Amino acid sequence: MAKPWQRRRGCGLLLFLLGWAVWAEATQTPCPPATPTPMVTIPAGPFLMGSTREEREYGYRLDELRGSAVARTYRWFENETRRQVTLPAYRIDRTPVTNAAYACFVAQSGHPPPFVSEAEWRSYRLIHDYATVRRFLWHGKEPPPGRARHPVVLVSHADAAAYCAWRGQVEGRPLRLPTEEEWEKAARGADGRYFPWGNTFDPRRLNSADLGPYDTVPVGQYPQGQSPYGVLDMAGQVFEWTQTLLRPDPPTYIVKGGSWDDLPGVTRAAARHGRPACLKHILIGFRCAGPLAP
Repeated sequence: MAKPWQRRRGCGLLLFLLGWAVWAEATQTPCPPATPTPMVTIPAGPFLMGSTREEREYGYRLDELRGSAVARTYRWFENETRRQVTLPAYRIDRTPVTNAAYACFVAQSGHPPPFVSEAEWRSYRLIHDYATVRRFLWHGKEPPPGRARHPVVLVSHADAAAYCAWRGQVEGRPLRLPTEEEWEKAARGADGRYFPWGNTFDPRRLNSADLGPYDTVPVGQYPQGQSPYGVLDMAGQVFEWTQTLLRPDPPTYIVKGGSWDDLPGVTRAAARHGRPACLKHILIGFRCAGPLAP
């Protein structure tokens, strides 16, 4: 028969192992990944990019119905040139990169974790105050509690590109940020639809300002909002960096998709905005892409 102290030690070990298992499941941070990260193949061929006058008017009206004329006032959607673009086949991540996946990168590469100081944040002169930023801040190399499966944010363009290059090395295939064209085709398919699911806005199909929760959520929570190719979270949730340069001085890159804080017009697949490469924003994350053949 086991002595009492032996039973206590065995119980303690069991509790430790159970606790570790729960933590591992909650954080979802297998390092290195046991299998390559799920990606979706986008077939070669043409697609309709940009928007028509009719689509832009629809985007403006959607926002105005919610009491905002900002998009129309500043003509946000007027740079969405309508054209047909032909791309070779490529792969793109099924969901945005998560905090858990980025934590592997930080742990293995020594890359700095996502962070922005209050002084730096204020220098951006954005609408959100630093109190809103705090829930997204990492604790050293650990993601915010309970957010392992949320998309990583507070990453600059260089941070995002570095992660894709690192993961490509780990998985044995070249990876990088998608171009604007690649991102848009993956989001809307070939037929020029306004949203991943079609031409009618439906707030139940995405994480946006319409239904809340005014925060990021775990990736993949809106399967009803998937694109024609099965790519998730391409409307709302977080804006996503692309490798398409809008202007070189200062370096400014196109971001796509809208976010949890945005009205419908900005969450259309054609919508495009430029953000400084150095910006670390609570509304911007990313996903990786790469050629079909390694």
